[in-house]
Amino acid sequence: MKHTRIIVTRYGGPDALKIIEEECPEPKHGEVRVKVLAAGVSLPDLMMREGIHPETPSLPFTPGWDLVGAVDRLGAGVSGLEPGQIVAALPISGAYAEFVCLPQDELVPVPSGLDAAEAVSLVLNYITAYQMLHRSAKVTQGQRVLIHGAAGGVGSALLQLGRLAGLELYGTCSARGASAVSDLGAIPIDYQQQDFVEEIHRLTGEGVDVVFDSIGGTHIWRSRKALCHGGTVVAYGLTGSLRGGRLASCRSGGRHRFRAIAIFGLYMAGGWLLPGRKRVVPYSIQWLKRLKPALFRQDLIALFDLLQQQQIKPLIAQRFPLAEARHAHELLGTGGVTGKIVLVRNGPLLESRTA
Repeated sequence: MKHTRIIVTRYGGPDALKIIEEECPEPKHGEVRVKVLAAGVSLPDLMMREGIHPETPSLPFTPGWDLVGAVDRLGAGVSGLEPGQIVAALPISGAYAEFVCLPQDELVPVPSGLDAAEAVSLVLNYITAYQMLHRSAKVTQGQRVLIHGAAGGVGSALLQLGRLAGLELYGTCSARGASAVSDLGAIPIDYQQQDFVEEIHRLTGEGVDVVFDSIGGTHIWRSRKALCHGGTVVAYGLTGSLRGGRLASCRSGGRHRFRAIAIFGLYMAGGWLLPGRKRVVPYSIQWLKRLKPALFRQDLIALFDLLQQQQIKPLIAQRFPLAEARHAHELLGTGGVTGKIVLVRNGPLLESRTA
């Protein structure tokens, strides 16, 4: 049986994505073949395509950090799963495909009846938001929080979960994202027209308790200036290395996956040395998952429960078929996307059996 897969043929722009057709992969011992129903499109995908994300594989590779799919075939030694069962996973790469084989212990059961695009939004975006709020920053009710890129996939997740936690929320966004940020309970700050540091101090007086910064580099220093005494910047991304979805330094064509993170480390260390008891702490979903996999599973199950209870509602910017992955990358690269872009297959509802 043939299936379709997207590969990155060289480090570069969206035109580096190629559609191939090949034989379906067969699950090895302990693996499960999953029919992908929804795969998320995220800025880390763009950074891996450009060759600058720390997790960038060697060429050629298939992008795709997060997926929701149906169990299709069980490899030898697999038990406790059945064909048709809906599962979620964070493979980091490989999700842009019709079928993918993954180790059984990477799969988390998904409740039936959920929208596939909304369910996959939880796997990367909401886990990131939830763990940064409750495991990195350890927020408490009433604290003031600033979220950069507040209308985006992780930003909107932070706003929804922050509102559930009783936080006072502020979010930077473009003018077109302001209404979405307001609707999610935050005060929007137009980063194109306003200096967010000045605006935060005007609105709060002394600054915020926590800033969530996905931009990295020198932007971390700017975020630090928005903190009150004893505040924390949670730094979780390096998207400032992109401009219009492309590598800002124009050095595409190579694999430079440790350059940006080394610079990031210097800024993080400096945050501890400068006065004001203002910390800069890193967050990495993949490293926390590797070190404490049980937490990832526990937190994702908790988020699925919140979704079932309709306490959270992921914003879906657009759904593309798998063959239009290049267009999805182009759209995300333009910036100002509200919510998450998802590659989908077949119908949107997950009606198959679950555990």
